[in-house]
Amino acid sequence: MDLNKASDFMATHARLLDRRRFELLTGEGDREAVLSALNAYRNPDGGYGHGLEPDLRSRTSQPGPALHAFEVFAELAAATAPEAVALCDWLQAVALPDGGIPFGLRVPDPAGCAPFWAGADPDVPSLQITAVVAAMAQRTAVHDPAVAAHPWLARATRFCLDAARAKTDLHALELAFALWLLDAVHGTEPEAAELIALLGERIPPDGLVHVAGGLEDEMMRPLDFAPYPDTPVRALFAPDVVAAELDRLEAQQEDDGGWRVDFTNYSPAAELEWRGYQTVKAVSILRANGRD
Repeated sequence: MDLNKASDFMATHARLLDRRRFELLTGEGDREAVLSALNAYRNPDGGYGHGLEPDLRSRTSQPGPALHAFEVFAELAAATAPEAVALCDWLQAVALPDGGIPFGLRVPDPAGCAPFWAGADPDVPSLQITAVVAAMAQRTAVHDPAVAAHPWLARATRFCLDAARAKTDLHALELAFALWLLDAVHGTEPEAAELIALLGERIPPDGLVHVAGGLEDEMMRPLDFAPYPDTPVRALFAPDVVAAELDRLEAQQEDDGGWRVDFTNYSPAAELEWRGYQTVKAVSILRANGRD
């Protein structure tokens, strides 16, 4: 990894939020600046929209952008932000009776939105989106007592644990995000270890699980399931498998210093925004795994 080239890429191409996140990641940033950049995507109802999720350009508050907001709140540790618990309030308001949240709400302005966002059923709970949002909220809860105590988070987590146990045909993304959540709660949920072992049986030794409905060669890979070391889910993968995936991630840095996502983008803006987002993610993973 060439961190200087990555920095140049971010300065040249990335949206302001990801530039601020990159600065914080590399020790040169300011938490208030990161939060200010995030708040540009915030709505008065406490939710987030306006393209915070790059393939969902709608101005409306949606569950997808809530994931990215909690990513930022987790990165602010040990600082807290009142916006985090306000987001929990919004999620509680849109949650369905079983505690799950829908994949998406009604989109009145679908221009630039991926069809799976624009066409989501607001009356059906989604394990995929509930798990990934709850996983990031649980990471935030480690340093934010107000988020940890919020009733939405407990209900969403319970929904995910029950759904992950009961569902026999987990999509690759559902599998990955359920494991993210289990990693986040393994110290507080007695059943987490058993569920990690159970779900781990669905991942082959090479760690590659095809993403149904995605590109022909689109896979969830070991670092998609367990990006960070010293976690229970990481223990599902042999050390040589993880080392090879880290080598692969390093090699994917392009000549301009940035990384690309390996899934379809739905607008020119989203394609570039995903590159900045993915560059922050790649640098974070590589540094956490001692590859800086």
